[in-house]
Amino acid sequence: MYYRLHVFPIRIPPLRERREDIPQLVSYFVQKFAKQMQKKIEAISPAVMKGLTAWEWPGNIRELENFIERAVIITRGKSLDAPLGELRKTNTVEFPLADQHAVGEVVGERTSDKTSVADEYERKQRDEIIRALTACKGRVGGADGAAARLGMNRTTLLSRMKKFDIYAKQYA
Repeated sequence: MYYRLHVFPIRIPPLRERREDIPQLVSYFVQKFAKQMQKKIEAISPAVMKGLTAWEWPGNIRELENFIERAVIITRGKSLDAPLGELRKTNTVEFPLADQHAVGEVVGERTSDKTSVADEYERKQRDEIIRALTACKGRVGGADGAAARLGMNRTTLLSRMKKFDIYAKQYA
């Protein structure tokens, strides 16, 4: 079958080589999933768009589509709330030499006093866990525990606490 299809090969570059297509794809997928889920999402913040264009998308368009679907599901307002912390961007993206000044902002490095979108997302997550633990007096599980307050499984909360070096006994 390979040789029958390989008569006229067509090379489609991966999404990481077509970053200029990402904003159009994001807009399309947001409209598609918002319509399916009967949500009204009217805006995508520039910070979210920068985070999306900085990622290499090793899974190409399918990965982007799945990520946007997840983002639409968790969005509560009229502006897309994308979980950019899931992308875990590393500084391995190759940029043309002309764009080296913009690399820091696009990749998500710290530039002067700005923190990356991923760092901000993780900080907010950490603060939310600490607030819930404080309100629950250090109790993680049970009906009146922090996990129930945050709407997640106890094991999920425990793994996030481990990730952020948070100890429940500190808030008891």
